Amino acid sequence: MFPHSTQQDESGGRLLLALVWGVAIGALGGLVGLGGAEFRLPLLIGLFGFAALPAVILNKAMSLVVVASALLFRAEAVPFAALVAQWPILVNLLAGSLLGAWLGAGWAIRMKSRTLYRVLAVLLVGMAVLLLIGHERVAGAPLLTGTAQMAAGVAAGFGIGVVAALMGVAGGELLIPTLMLLFGADIRLAGSLSLAISLPTLLVGFARYRRDGSFVALRENKRFVLVMAAGSLLGAWLGGHLLGIVPEGALPPLLAAILAVSSIKVWRHG
Repeated sequence: MFPHSTQQDESGGRLLLALVWGVAIGALGGLVGLGGAEFRLPLLIGLFGFAALPAVILNKAMSLVVVASALLFRAEAVPFAALVAQWPILVNLLAGSLLGAWLGAGWAIRMKSRTLYRVLAVLLVGMAVLLLIGHERVAGAPLLTGTAQMAAGVAAGFGIGVVAALMGVAGGELLIPTLMLLFGADIRLAGSLSLAISLPTLLVGFARYRRDGSFVALRENKRFVLVMAAGSLLGAWLGGHLLGIVPEGALPPLLAAILAVSSIKVWRHG
């Protein structure tokens, strides 16, 4: 494993490895419609040797780059005007997710390292389960309406914000099913709304982490972050173009298995 030092970060071999794995992670995420951060986190810990909290912070930085880019890439298919028209949904979920992101980042900072490894391992298993049971969901009538829908939206947003902050992920694997089930959004609109909610949620978590000394890991590994994020963007583009080639039904079980194995490794790492 590699220690997370500035000297190691400058090495060409490590940067090449970051690029290659960034492409692979982006492709996996692109095939399922996710940003890939849930796959990136175990690699940052297990392969590149980052401790849990610095890994989460680096993962969040790369997620921020991927989410901002993806929102722009999707603008032709889902114009920004269509997102603005759904402002009540955005406000509803953001009301919970922004608070959840701030508190979640604070909890991660205060957690003992061993506890954070355990929490991350459990959340990875949760992501695996969501991939298995939530991937085939389709849009339909909203699950709730009125005040009950608003309350459920704030609560769901809060939980998603906490998870996003703890793992450094965008939270699309949680937001998209929520938008489809709770608000009846179709998959295309849900994907873009998810990105629009994830962006400020990531920024709030980022601001909270910046107040902690562990944030220095980002400054020490700037080139590593930029190279791996660039690889993730390229991979996401490749993954989107592989959709018609790779059997879609085989993907969720395969990726869920990867997350489950990763969770065991992260658990043992602590």
